[in-house]
Amino acid sequence: MRIALGIEYNGYGLYGWQYQNGLPTLQGLLQTALAKVANHPIALFCAGRTDANVHATNQVVHFDTHAKRHIDAWIFGTNSYLPPSVVVRWARAVDYHFHARFTATARRYQYLIFNHPIRPAILSQHTAWHYYPLDISRMQAAAQYILGEHDFTSFRSSQCQSKTAMRKVSHFSIERQGDMVILQIEANAFLHHMVRNLAGVMMKIGAGFKDPEWVPTVLAAKSRQHAAETAPPEGLYLIQVRYPPPYFFPESGKQILLY
Repeated sequence: MRIALGIEYNGYGLYGWQYQNGLPTLQGLLQTALAKVANHPIALFCAGRTDANVHATNQVVHFDTHAKRHIDAWIFGTNSYLPPSVVVRWARAVDYHFHARFTATARRYQYLIFNHPIRPAILSQHTAWHYYPLDISRMQAAAQYILGEHDFTSFRSSQCQSKTAMRKVSHFSIERQGDMVILQIEANAFLHHMVRNLAGVMMKIGAGFKDPEWVPTVLAAKSRQHAAETAPPEGLYLIQVRYPPPYFFPESGKQILLY
């Protein structure tokens, strides 16, 4: 049978999603824990591979097993073998047509920026920090240029392995709550470092170093050299993965509340 899980994790101090021999990764920790519940090796697939120090409130994964277990065993049994920073939130039996990555129709990320002259202490592992005042109205105007389908070559890392840089962004909101600036972006899929590179451009515009109209120029350049620095990973959260019917999963943690 095939099982889908919703995973929440604090990615700080972990080496990202993908298994690396001898290093703590999400895939490694989860496969080890699930194997103890199933009593056989587990191969795990995720909706979106996150980098080192990146977090998630609702990462979706799936695996196949011949073990006969109550559905709750995949939650509580697995959690008993995981560190406090990683937890299974829900479990569902799905058909073999379901694939956590390839069945997904959209992903939504949230990026948190602590905007204050003095760096944060308690939130240092969970937000980015920008000391120049950020003008939200300028960032909101710039975000409108990102909506729709574009070639995002200027916003992909040199290590990105995607065959195409075309992506369709359906939502990009930017708001302020006190000292926290919150970016939320949803697209059919994302390139490697795409959200962090977008956040870097938005911060440069919000700080007044570039105008909102700089965004179309960056897009048209199709070169990372024409964009801003990559924003830090600590502020990034995968918060939602969308699937077509009949795959309806809980939507826990759609917004991070650190403020």
